[in-house]
Amino acid sequence: MLQATALRKSYGDQVAVHEVSLAVGAGEIVGLLGPNGAGKSTTVAMLCGLARPDAGEVRIGGLPVTGDDAAAKKKIGLVPQDISLFEDLSAIRNLELFGALYGLEAADRRNRAHAALERVGLADHARAKPATFSGGMKRRLNIACALVHDPDVILLDEPTVGVDPQSRNAIFESLEALRARGKALLYTSHYMEEAERLCDRIVIVDHGRVIAQGALADLQRLAPAPKPKPVRTAASLEDIFLHLTGHAPRD
Repeated sequence: MLQATALRKSYGDQVAVHEVSLAVGAGEIVGLLGPNGAGKSTTVAMLCGLARPDAGEVRIGGLPVTGDDAAAKKKIGLVPQDISLFEDLSAIRNLELFGALYGLEAADRRNRAHAALERVGLADHARAKPATFSGGMKRRLNIACALVHDPDVILLDEPTVGVDPQSRNAIFESLEALRARGKALLYTSHYMEEAERLCDRIVIVDHGRVIAQGALADLQRLAPAPKPKPVRTAASLEDIFLHLTGHAPRD
């Protein structure tokens, strides 16, 4: 459903993304992981058409993501890291507004809005305003806004930042249900345990390049051999990530 080929993006003399290629199939969650400044956000911006690549191509369902009126963009739902809601509109009105922006007809918007609220467990709060919501509820409504037009591809940029364990689990269940419905999801996070739970495959980027990708079992082959122990255990995703990207903090 999502195919990115040899993406490149520079800002002045600085290359932010260099020859990044990745794919996400229907019914699959792919994790995009990397340290701060690795190029994740720039990559996501190019995948959804917010930034134009200097080179390379993005296709959604075989359609190119180019131009403001690209048909492919209607197949994408973006969940940004920063919560993007109208605090003084009710939850249902937020969703209807986003539905209108996606071009949904008036008769269809209300039904789609209620369905999106159901998917994220906020149906009982349809008339409440986000200004009264907890952080976790706002995150779930943020996801619902990306689902209201029933996209085939969903891009999620750190959707669980600052939420409590209950809301995080509710988000996970929503995403797993979307995968079961055949949606293609790209998930960025700094939480390795989230990627281990959710992702069918993982792409690790650093310094603008893909340095490893595959299922967790494939990536475990890249980890250093463990020291002898009474019980040998497989490397965690965090072990692999630190081995590949280093232990030094990134600004």
